Amino acid sequence: MTQSAPVDLDHAWPPPPYRAPEPPVVTEDGVRRFDAITYATTPGYRPRLLDVHMPPGDDPVPAVVWIHGGGWLDGDRRYPPPTVPVTLLHGSILGAGLALVCIDYRHSLEAPFPAQLHDVKAAIRYVRKYAADLGIDPERIGVWGESAGGHLAALTGLVTPGSPRGQALEGNEGVREGHSAVQAVVDWYGVSELGALLSHPMPPMPPGVEFPDPYAALLGGTAEERPELARVASPVTYAEGSTPPPFLLVHGTQDALVPYSQSEALAKALRAVDGDVTLQPVDGADHIFIGAPDVTPIVTEGVAFLARHLGA
Repeated sequence: MTQSAPVDLDHAWPPPPYRAPEPPVVTEDGVRRFDAITYATTPGYRPRLLDVHMPPGDDPVPAVVWIHGGGWLDGDRRYPPPTVPVTLLHGSILGAGLALVCIDYRHSLEAPFPAQLHDVKAAIRYVRKYAADLGIDPERIGVWGESAGGHLAALTGLVTPGSPRGQALEGNEGVREGHSAVQAVVDWYGVSELGALLSHPMPPMPPGVEFPDPYAALLGGTAEERPELARVASPVTYAEGSTPPPFLLVHGTQDALVPYSQSEALAKALRAVDGDVTLQPVDGADHIFIGAPDVTPIVTEGVAFLARHLGA
């Protein structure tokens, strides 16, 4: 009997949805960069990518997973909001001895919720699986998100396999083994209770700009039409009975897009279960901290919070 040759998985078809990262690019200041790693694929969708920026040094370091905003409809892993310079955000994280993992995820018109949360969790599982190749400590991972990314960061911190619907929200994208638990959460002005936003008007768009309703796009229908999915997509749903990681909630008090009361509601829910939560108002600031006199201390306080809880 002729024995068949072993399959070369690196050259098989269809290709595997993920693989170990290629060697990094090393910059002049010693930062190692792994760019555009595919962490998950789904037929019919663009590959989900992540970038990893490693501070100089050889020892494994904690990692911060950055989740961009954009109303679940827009945004790019490479760019924070326009009020926060890339050099400030990236430089502050790396300067604290933390690795930075910037991820993309499926937008809501590509796939409705919970696809976005499935992708975030897949990215975390990928980082854990290949932590040794990247130089990351797999048990010291935090998440930091802004706006839609803040919502996903909060869900990531609260939704575990043991929580209500936790296993369904874990998803099976990319790396399936391992866990997606995180040790700290920074949530900048994220949505925490979708049902409470039903009567909140959307700010007017500039002339000529068309932007779909972000909540209807996320849910695949309005919250009135899909009240159960709106509840499932709300971080406050998972606070009761949970043991949450430390949370830092930062929100402008004059946010016209996502009211400050959203972070107040999440802080209240976390305190009810004796969670370690800090609610930091930014007085007079609108969404993405428009109107704040200086975003530098907001960024550095977020970095200090993560460095403290991740042991950087």
